Amino acid sequence: MKKIKDLLLQDRPREKLKKKGVRALSDFELLEVLIGSGVEGASVGEIANEILDKFKGNFEGLSLSDLESIKGVSLAKASQILAAIEISKRYLVKDSVKISKSFDALPFVQEYRNKKQEYFICISLDGASHVIQNRVISVGTLTESLIHPREVFTDTITDRAAGVIFVHNHPSGLLDPSEADKIITKRLLEAGKILGIVVLDHIIITQKSHYSFKDNNLI
Repeated sequence: MKKIKDLLLQDRPREKLKKKGVRALSDFELLEVLIGSGVEGASVGEIANEILDKFKGNFEGLSLSDLESIKGVSLAKASQILAAIEISKRYLVKDSVKISKSFDALPFVQEYRNKKQEYFICISLDGASHVIQNRVISVGTLTESLIHPREVFTDTITDRAAGVIFVHNHPSGLLDPSEADKIITKRLLEAGKILGIVVLDHIIITQKSHYSFKDNNLI
């Protein structure tokens, strides 16, 4: 496993957070940020990986001693992780939201309406169309090379999602999909079929409105 110092600058979790926002980080990367640094014999990535492997993403009832039993997790680091989990429970975790139409997805992407660059966001859903996670996949003008199925579906597979909704903004204010938008959507639809993940919609947002591929019978 590569150490953070061996990663390209733009791939390091803190730099990625700064560039794309905290939602763009995977669970693994969020843990790396919380842990901060490794110790002799255990890099920050190895510590984060062991935590994920040991607790399988189920942090309910996690104790200080549970975390301290892992090599490289000091009292300070264990306390930081537990504090982050607790504050998310108190203030950030909301009841599960179900998306049944394009309007239901808009509250998750409001902050991107006024962005000066194009943001491509992926909202993963379970079999009942409840939101599992939403995250930024890329920042910049949409191209086939930038929006690659491998990058788009990696975290969705980890989420064990049954479906996915894609959203991107048009800083120009033009609402209609470009030819590039249509090509990328078709490519992602095909990849989703292979992976068994249903692409439920692709939504374009501007400051004042939105365009749904599904509502316009393009999906």
